[in-house]
Amino acid sequence: MKAAQDIKAACPTQPALTAPARLAAMQQRIEAMITAVGTVQSPLQKFYDLLNDDQKTKLNALGQDQRRGKTAPGTSNSVAQNCGPQAGVTQWPAAEIEARLHPTEAQRASLAALQDASAKAADMLMSSCQGGDAITPPARLEAAGKRLDNMLQAVKTVHTALDDFYGKLSDEQKAQFEAIGPRHTAALSDQPTSDQPATAQARVHHHRHHVNIAGLIRHFIWLAR
Repeated sequence: MKAAQDIKAACPTQPALTAPARLAAMQQRIEAMITAVGTVQSPLQKFYDLLNDDQKTKLNALGQDQRRGKTAPGTSNSVAQNCGPQAGVTQWPAAEIEARLHPTEAQRASLAALQDASAKAADMLMSSCQGGDAITPPARLEAAGKRLDNMLQAVKTVHTALDDFYGKLSDEQKAQFEAIGPRHTAALSDQPTSDQPATAQARVHHHRHHVNIAGLIRHFIWLAR
């Protein structure tokens, strides 16, 4: 209950209007989820250790049944197959950014750094997907904690580069940059993947952010469902 309360308390009460603010809100939510994992981890391990082998087998099976119940029909329940950035996430609308923002040389250099940071973040997300599926509840929670840690580092990597680029834009350029996001994200949202449950698609569709930061944030939300 405490873990759930901590996560709820981290939910933003006001809509974030800029790309850096949205990414900051996502970082805050991931940090709250990491804290929640730490809150639950020790009591769960102590409870699991008190079970006999038959009870552990039944509890493990119950967890597997619940996971299958949350997976859309005809899709895989494997972490390895249900993980990693979705198609289109790392594709930047470079031509549209150039046409609408007319960036200076300094801004182009900062944008290139942001693109590199986003690619690095995508690699971080992929690396967190390696390995087989955990079977026991404590092992699954530990794996979730590691993935959240990886997600947090990915967000921080992008956040630093995004703040630098965004800070170099004029007010007019910021408005143009923000305008690119909803249309680009909507295009990604209209292309559901076979490994993404419909309920998860509905949740991520609500979070429309900018450029390929949008895709990364949508992926963070999906992983944390």
